[in-house]
Amino acid sequence: MEVIGSRILLHPSELERSHRFYRDTLGLAIYREFGSREVPGLVFFLGNGFLEVSGRSSTDPQGSALAIWMQVRDVQLEHDRLLAAGVPVIRKPQQEPWGLVEMWIEDPDGVRIVLVEVPEDHPLRRDHR
Repeated sequence: MEVIGSRILLHPSELERSHRFYRDTLGLAIYREFGSREVPGLVFFLGNGFLEVSGRSSTDPQGSALAIWMQVRDVQLEHDRLLAAGVPVIRKPQQEPWGLVEMWIEDPDGVRIVLVEVPEDHPLRRDHR
């Protein structure tokens, strides 16, 4: 299989609430907008991928296997900013046994978001050439 592009599709229970969370609270940049003006779908830049928030879900995603992994430059800075914005922090920043610093939050529908910082001395930052 040759994958040309990909994105995570998220169908929230309340579209505008999720748009506000990803656009305004997390501050993700919009890649494109599509659909009707009344109920648009938004596609956000997500590092080298995309997150599409569109449509509406009639099921409760809590407890699902879906999680969004986002690498950030400074997890503690994001922790402080998101906490001040009223975002519930499920797990405070901590260094994992594998060396990454991780913090967990949830979007308004309970989808887990893992914010990850790769420390300067972590093997992922080494030049493998």
